[in-house]
Amino acid sequence: MKFIDLTAHQCPYPLVQTKLALKKMQPGETLAISISDSGSRRDVPLFLKKFGYQVQITEDNDNSMSLAITKLNNI
Repeated sequence: MKFIDLTAHQCPYPLVQTKLALKKMQPGETLAISISDSGSRRDVPLFLKKFGYQVQITEDNDNSMSLAITKLNNI
């Protein structure tokens, strides 16, 4: 599983980097990310669910949110 720490960045950078990483992955592979800014915490999970990725929030606290994202098809 690949991990990307995006907590130091503001939206839209975390969303763009997540999309680029997912594009390189094969169906069934999982990407773990950590994000912190409020825009990313709102937009990244919404984008992923809208486009058919399996998203599991593995941690959500005042400082950051961690997600495990599984690519289900060749989007």
